[in-house]
Amino acid sequence: MPPTSSDASDSGVSGPFPGERLGLPREGPRSVARFGRRLAAISVDWAIAYGLSFVFARNGEGSADATVTLVIFAASQVVFVCLLSGSIGHLVLGIRVVTMSGRWVGILRPLLRTLLLCLVIPAFIWDADQRGLHDRLAGTLLVRR
Repeated sequence: MPPTSSDASDSGVSGPFPGERLGLPREGPRSVARFGRRLAAISVDWAIAYGLSFVFARNGEGSADATVTLVIFAASQVVFVCLLSGSIGHLVLGIRVVTMSGRWVGILRPLLRTLLLCLVIPAFIWDADQRGLHDRLAGTLLVRR
């Protein structure tokens, strides 16, 4: 049961927390994954994609090919979110992608979510529950494991 406003004032915490409107807990499993975890997770995923691109697809200047890096990043997002409910970075950081109903994300949601994530801007437009526009449009949410 979510805390009431009197519970919040008794604990010294004021105002609603991310996920409260969605019926999610303030912290712990199934609470909304905060910005730091999400940033670290995408950094892990991007580093893996960059490393693979550097090893297997260097451009003429000897560095990783940007297009190949983006394709590897996108493909890994779709595959791992479909199969494991999270990318490698998500899994390492203890977060996962879920639907609002808690069911399997399927294939179309990760495709749409990844397409929007690769456009970058939708990931920086958030609502009060710290859901990026890419998650809102795909009907997904990043929560802690």
